[in-house]
Amino acid sequence: MTQPIVTKQQLIDTLTLWEQSKIDNAQLQDWMVTHFDPPETLIGEDEAELVQEAMHIIMNEYELAKLDKFKPEGYNFAMQFLQCTEENFVQLRQQFIHQGFSD
Repeated sequence: MTQPIVTKQQLIDTLTLWEQSKIDNAQLQDWMVTHFDPPETLIGEDEAELVQEAMHIIMNEYELAKLDKFKPEGYNFAMQFLQCTEENFVQLRQQFIHQGFSD
């Protein structure tokens, strides 16, 4: 049996559906829970380590945040974070977490 895999493109596609209002906050969170919770799931297996870490953070935040805390701007911050480099990882992580959700 093969391990389930979440690719960067799958994450982008799901976030894009949300950004385009084709799925709502609850459906986005449900996707995150379904695809992030199983410990055997490989997240971004073929991506650079920093991108894998960014994917984990994005999925974890959307999994745990209260639905009414999701901000539309979170999509753009997530997309930027998925393009991170060593030089901007911390900045983009902070931007996504602190500006992608309301307090």
